[in-house]
Amino acid sequence: MPFASLGLAEPIRRALEAARYTTPTPIQTAAIPAVMAGRDLIAIAQTGTGKTAAFALPILHRLAEAPMRVAPKRCRVLVLSPTRELSGQIATAFTTYGKHLRLSVRLAIGGVPIGKQIRALAGGVDILVATPGRLLDLVKTRALDLSGVEVLVLDEADQMLDMGFIRDIRRIVGMLPSERQTLLLSATMPGEIAKLADEMLRDPATVSVTPPATTVERIDQRVIHLTHAEKPDTLAGLLRAEGIERTLIFTRTKHGADRVVRNLEKAGIAAEAIHGNKSQGQRERALGAFRSGRVAHLVATDIAARGIDVAGVSHVINYDLPNVPEQYVHRIGRTARAGAAGIAISLCSGDERPFLRSIEQLIRLKIGAEGAVPAEPEPRPARKASGPRRGRGPRQANGHRQDGPRQDNGPRQDAGPRQDRGRNKRRGPKQPARGPRPAYRGDDIGTVAFLRETAPAAPR
Repeated sequence: MPFASLGLAEPIRRALEAARYTTPTPIQTAAIPAVMAGRDLIAIAQTGTGKTAAFALPILHRLAEAPMRVAPKRCRVLVLSPTRELSGQIATAFTTYGKHLRLSVRLAIGGVPIGKQIRALAGGVDILVATPGRLLDLVKTRALDLSGVEVLVLDEADQMLDMGFIRDIRRIVGMLPSERQTLLLSATMPGEIAKLADEMLRDPATVSVTPPATTVERIDQRVIHLTHAEKPDTLAGLLRAEGIERTLIFTRTKHGADRVVRNLEKAGIAAEAIHGNKSQGQRERALGAFRSGRVAHLVATDIAARGIDVAGVSHVINYDLPNVPEQYVHRIGRTARAGAAGIAISLCSGDERPFLRSIEQLIRLKIGAEGAVPAEPEPRPARKASGPRRGRGPRQANGHRQDGPRQDNGPRQDAGPRQDRGRNKRRGPKQPARGPRPAYRGDDIGTVAFLRETAPAAPR
């Protein structure tokens, strides 16, 4: 089904043709007609499946069909997202798809001076994309009035739950008019998000194009077992291997990301870091350098796992495995986008093996050095056979059962003094202490040579 068959306004179709978008993705095919019909929406889909266009295109169509002058300090459409980077990309998508429409799009995010954003909202805007914290700041300073919102979008709702924004979202929703269209998009549907959806949405259309917490099929997933001390040299060797051109490297901590960049610079490999301790300007410059190709390797914390949409990311490397298994799905979803192939490599030290097992249970795959295969279900333990149950006789008139004659087990043995029974019962001789556990040593798999032989060329 081409975009032309969805009934979108002609200026939007023209913008899609200019961007060479001809065929909608499955989530776009399912969601766009429902949103254009005015339905509330719950959309469950992996990252990289085209969720932004799934809500941006029908919203633009709605505004194009019913143009109106926006009152000062108000907005017609409010889009909430968890991170600054994702908010910027959503605003860019609205601008790209609506470039032939006379609509205003503004961004309200933290990390930048609020004064410029207050001035941008003074005359009213059609579409406002914001992070929850900065939006509440604007409302508190009376720079923004939410009483005119026609459409509310909650993008990456599960990540907003993880980042502790649910309370802020409930406060924001309480300021909105009850007569509105609400769209909720998420990669997974935990219980708290399902509860939020029940509170906020009315008879929503539900679209789910992939099972929750599955990984993109075109990603070749591999793991390398090693020690912590071996990680820096292994990473440097990976980045020098053929076929690795544009790489996202994930760490668990902000200091860890900076440390990885320093180690790579010592090895003569240029890289940039992006995390919460960086200013907004530093984050934008690092992301711009990565997007333009001036820097081939970007080191990020999970703040970027769903906030980076860069074409041509050939590899995702988990320098540290995430301790929340769902984050693995979001991380590796930065590659294999828009139909391309990709490779995800995880560096797993001994203390991270429980994280790896949790990830494998979530995605139902067993990840090895040469790829991932379907995990075999663990055998259920056999139940112990029990002896035959002793039959019981009928109840007597006094209510007690008349059992068969008691077997003679011989005279009862003296239990001995009380200290020999119960919690002070004498135990056998104490077992000797176990010796020290052997130190874990990772498997030597010839990492760099292996990847040079097997890594496919990166998609261009």
